[in-house]
Amino acid sequence: MKTAAILALIAGTASAFTSSNFKSSRTGIKPAKAVEEAVETAVEAPAEAPVAAPVEAEAPKVSVLDGMVGAVDLRGKEFKFDPLNLATSYEPLVPWFREAELRHGRTAMVAVIGFIATDFVRIPGEMYSFEAIPRTVDAHNILVQEGPMVQLLLWIGLFDLIITGPACAATMAGERDAGDFGWTRWAPDDKEGFDAKRASELLNGRLAMMAVGGIATQSVLTGNGFPYLFN
Repeated sequence: MKTAAILALIAGTASAFTSSNFKSSRTGIKPAKAVEEAVETAVEAPAEAPVAAPVEAEAPKVSVLDGMVGAVDLRGKEFKFDPLNLATSYEPLVPWFREAELRHGRTAMVAVIGFIATDFVRIPGEMYSFEAIPRTVDAHNILVQEGPMVQLLLWIGLFDLIITGPACAATMAGERDAGDFGWTRWAPDDKEGFDAKRASELLNGRLAMMAVGGIATQSVLTGNGFPYLFN
């Protein structure tokens, strides 16, 4: 009896163990072949390439100096000289800046000629003679004290009041190009040639502004006239 009971107990235990393993294999663990096929499928499937986000092209930076005559150097190459960014910081005043540049450049070109010419010739009049004004650089102070410099100042002031003031106002209002006084009788007829002359005037004016400063400095330092060198 005891032997029969022990055998029945062993058989039931084995049956329960076998049933549990079979169920687990069906529901929890896949067969080895199915696992291999899944791995092969995953390896063979081509990976999708990542889609790059569209990159918007950066708009070119527009300079205030673009399209302005005179943005060239002595070689004719593009040259936009504005180290203090005045044209960008004060864009509405750019026409005024160009008017001032032209005015100073034209004055400097005349001044260079006057500085050099008066070392060789003088206009008639005792007060303008070499005896009265030995050096051109001394002419300003001497003529202020004894000559017509005050009268000259008044005439220039009147010109600026009647002509320069309204002209600058028209420039700022967009009704006139900077520096344009209508003196274009001998100007080229085509726009390309005219713009080339305008650029030439600006370049010569810039050079003259530097030159007249150098002439005055050298004349004071050396005490001599043209070519303003030490003896």
